[in-house]
Amino acid sequence: MRLVKDIPHQQYKIQIFHYNGKYIVKIELGQFEQTFKVGETDVFGLEDVERMISQELLINTLHRFVQMRNDWEEAFKHKNTIK
Repeated sequence: MRLVKDIPHQQYKIQIFHYNGKYIVKIELGQFEQTFKVGETDVFGLEDVERMISQELLINTLHRFVQMRNDWEEAFKHKNTIK
């Protein structure tokens, strides 16, 4: 997997990779990450992928990060329970 772009952002770590005929967008916030994959034949290059990282996508990503954190905190409460 080859890193092709690091996108500066004040809140997230955003990276675009290229691997096996796909662009992979990785968005990290703290200990959580989300990835999105798009086939290189579905876009007209890296610039198209960058345009897909809209403000709307980032807002929705934040909502998923909050839900991920909530789910993880709930799971953590049960780490020592016997099943």
